[in-house]
Amino acid sequence: MADELEPRESMEFDVVIVGAGPAGLAAAIKLKQINADINVVVLEKGAEVGAHILSGAVIDPVAVNELLPDWKDDADHPFKVPVKDDIFYFLTENGKFRLPNFGMPPLMNNHGNYIVSLGNVCRWLAEKAEALGVEVYPGFAAAELVYNDDGSVKGVATGDMGVQKDGTPGPMFERGMELHGKYVLFGEGARGSLSKQLIAKFDLAKDASPPKFGIGFKELWELDPSKHSEGTVQHSLGWPLSTDQDGGSFIYHIENNQAYVGYVVALGYKNPYLSPFQEFQRFKKHPSVAPLLEGGKRVSYGSRAITQGGWQSVPKLSFPGGALIGCSAGFVNVPRIKGSHNAMLSGMLAAEHVAEALKAGRASDELLSYEEAWRSSAIGKDLKPVRNVKPLVSKYGTVLGMILGGVDMWCNTLFGGWSPFGTMKHAKADYQATEPASKHQPIDYPKPDGVMTFDRSSSVFLSGTNHEENQPTHLKVADLDLQKQSELFEFAGPSTRYCPVGVYEWVDAKGDAIPAGKEAEAQDAVFVINSQNCVHCKTCDIKDPNQNINWTTPQGGEGPVYPNM
Repeated sequence: MADELEPRESMEFDVVIVGAGPAGLAAAIKLKQINADINVVVLEKGAEVGAHILSGAVIDPVAVNELLPDWKDDADHPFKVPVKDDIFYFLTENGKFRLPNFGMPPLMNNHGNYIVSLGNVCRWLAEKAEALGVEVYPGFAAAELVYNDDGSVKGVATGDMGVQKDGTPGPMFERGMELHGKYVLFGEGARGSLSKQLIAKFDLAKDASPPKFGIGFKELWELDPSKHSEGTVQHSLGWPLSTDQDGGSFIYHIENNQAYVGYVVALGYKNPYLSPFQEFQRFKKHPSVAPLLEGGKRVSYGSRAITQGGWQSVPKLSFPGGALIGCSAGFVNVPRIKGSHNAMLSGMLAAEHVAEALKAGRASDELLSYEEAWRSSAIGKDLKPVRNVKPLVSKYGTVLGMILGGVDMWCNTLFGGWSPFGTMKHAKADYQATEPASKHQPIDYPKPDGVMTFDRSSSVFLSGTNHEENQPTHLKVADLDLQKQSELFEFAGPSTRYCPVGVYEWVDAKGDAIPAGKEAEAQDAVFVINSQNCVHCKTCDIKDPNQNINWTTPQGGEGPVYPNM
């Protein structure tokens, strides 16, 4: 269809930034602080800034202190709840053990940090950026890369609007727009669709370990006031996951008798019958968690993939015409359970090198100075001391892995970055860890009670997700026969379980779901994609055992709308 359409109109900028997350907005603000005459535009695929932002989140203010040193003078700032109590538990099925704070490496200390809605932080940063003259365009999804004749990145094109399910223009069809920049910064978050293309085209990951990810769940709860403790931060490892599975929980008490309750499951798990969503529901029934939620009410729900590869998995950041920033690069510090500060710092660092290049009259070349600078910057100093924790947990399991990881972090702290393990590599990508169903048994998860535990249908409703149904699916399956022969028959259809909102279903000729354990017998099975439910978590793009599903952007503005998340 594209060949038959009129050419897109285009707009010219000095810098195009894809993604109005912490990295993209910090980059935009920094560029304007350096030189108010730099022409900057930020594209955001969500209906509003913050609509697609989901994170725990306890934020280290180091980046905002540097970017906006007078932020405390702004009465509308979103950093309202400082951390007052920092608790870490190891859970067994019926009990818990508190891990002493004095045994934790200093970098794990949360005092001085703030519990925030990261979406609200981004809304606030967007106001700061716009006040400086940055053009922020929410509701415009960057769907395609645009290249110069020499192969360098020229810009991006927003997706066409009003395309019908059969791929033809509908009555409300509107052509997308090209936005060209002398440099283009990509801050799309974890597993960004354009960032993934750039990493492949320019072979940016050739010297890096495989990327690693987790799937994170988050619910906003209104608690019984007698059980609320504003400023309390609680994390846990252990149950309901087995010791050979990596994951953990968070409970953050914010203002107004509310709390964020969440769970993260690393996507390198082996058992295709495991359902991360159901593990989160099980967690809420633990004897140490259920009493907190009793008498409360779930207000909102969301889910998102999280980068977990750290130091070893960061690809080369620069390429001709632009750079990767934030979670598109993978700057989450997994043991600290934080990434927003590094995302902002990376945007600020990239902005400095872009501004320097523009001042020198350069355009569309490679920002090698940015690539060379990050490991010796505050970002590298944050990530390097924890580089072995994730590989150790993956290799030795939660208990022994965390003990060795703690020892490693202490060694890095006490001996100036020295580690007895050197720098370990990640052995394989998450999709490669999935084992055939023949090696495992189906898991019988309890039915939701509708009070404390819930199904995926009611959960996606709370996410505010909406997609126009009469459009081509943005979830592209490259080979449907491969999906059936391998994903279903060999791996028992893990897509029906790893997706946090029930996008994927394997059904028989009658439309009934294929029973667990009977997948290999379902010769008449049909793969159903309920793309209107998609919350843009990208898990399918990461965990499909054949890398047969490609997540692309739907029409601009569609997807979840996360308030106060």
